[in-house]
Amino acid sequence: MGRRLSGSVDRLPSGRWRARYRGPDGHRHTSGFRTKADADAWLAAQQTDRRRGAWMDPRLGQITIADWAGAWMQTTVHLRPSTRAGYEGKLRAHVLPRLGGVPVISLDTPAIRRFVAEMAADGVSPATILGVRAVLRLLLGTAVEAGAIVVNPCAGIKVQRPKRLEMHFLTADQVEDLAETIAVPAPKTAGHGAGPHWRTDLPEYGLLIRFAAYTGLRAGEIGALRVGRLDFLRSTVEVAESATEVNGQLVYGPTKNYHRRAVPLPPFLRDDLAALLRTRPHDPDSFVFAAPEGGPLRHNNFYRRHFKPAVLQAGLPADLRFHDLRHSFTGFLIAQGAHPRAIMERLGHSSIQVTLGTYGHLLPGIDERLTVGLDDLGRAARAASSDSRGSRLGHAPVTTLPVASHK
Repeated sequence: MGRRLSGSVDRLPSGRWRARYRGPDGHRHTSGFRTKADADAWLAAQQTDRRRGAWMDPRLGQITIADWAGAWMQTTVHLRPSTRAGYEGKLRAHVLPRLGGVPVISLDTPAIRRFVAEMAADGVSPATILGVRAVLRLLLGTAVEAGAIVVNPCAGIKVQRPKRLEMHFLTADQVEDLAETIAVPAPKTAGHGAGPHWRTDLPEYGLLIRFAAYTGLRAGEIGALRVGRLDFLRSTVEVAESATEVNGQLVYGPTKNYHRRAVPLPPFLRDDLAALLRTRPHDPDSFVFAAPEGGPLRHNNFYRRHFKPAVLQAGLPADLRFHDLRHSFTGFLIAQGAHPRAIMERLGHSSIQVTLGTYGHLLPGIDERLTVGLDDLGRAARAASSDSRGSRLGHAPVTTLPVASHK
């Protein structure tokens, strides 16, 4: 049991009553009341909270959400640059304008529900609301840890789930059509997209499409891929970095799950990469795929200027995303009967649950093929056993049993 709070209640010249105590933090805390009974009750409640380990520093509870958010961002050092930028953007655009001046102690579950409802009424997308709630829950979690509030008011708050984007799975022929189209795009004229970045031949971008579809690397991993990560002897690519554009600047860091992985290269892809690199000076630190005018590849520019026009020109679904090449790669693996663990390792997922959660709807085909294979195996074994048994019975010597004579 914690030590008792030393406190007192006295009457002020104004006629109001003042309750004071020295808290576990060593500081004196004071509050005013209309009656002595209210002051005594408040002091007793502080003592009860102290015994239960639920005492909160009232000064911390008065810190506003804006000040709490600023301190949280300054002391949270483990975030990726892109994650930090996302948190700051959600705080700046949604949390601080509505809740910035509110003391953290004043935020309860109904207040959070109203906040979510106001965002929805203003037309904020379900995906954004989901992200804002996640950031606010993390922020208020630090207030719980510090003892400013007892429970996180975001806990249990339900929000509408965003509509899941449809996955597109290209066939090998469609991948090739897209690769050929982006390598030799339709000519553009001045005023119709032409610019200093425009080139009429982009064979390396055709290779980039094939590379994405037959390795499953993420866009950021492809943009950060360096020549020294290619192992032509073992026909593998080491995935160790990812590129992200944050506030107009390219930032290079570890992969999404901080995992390095080695992804096998199909021989045709290895040969195409070797042919591409033979045209360049050998520099292990240079990027495998670069911008048309040179320099690092910026995925946003590539996507807008080259990928989407090629998608439309090739007659593919207009909503096809670059990430669908990764989905297509997974579809290729599943069609070949790959084990989910092998798929997980090639994709660089953090766990098998992520793989099954994303692509589990495609795996029943594997289960059906396994069942058919087991049926064929069992039938063949039964047929072979039956033939063997029949053969043995057909050639076994006839045994004559002695019969008792009744003569």
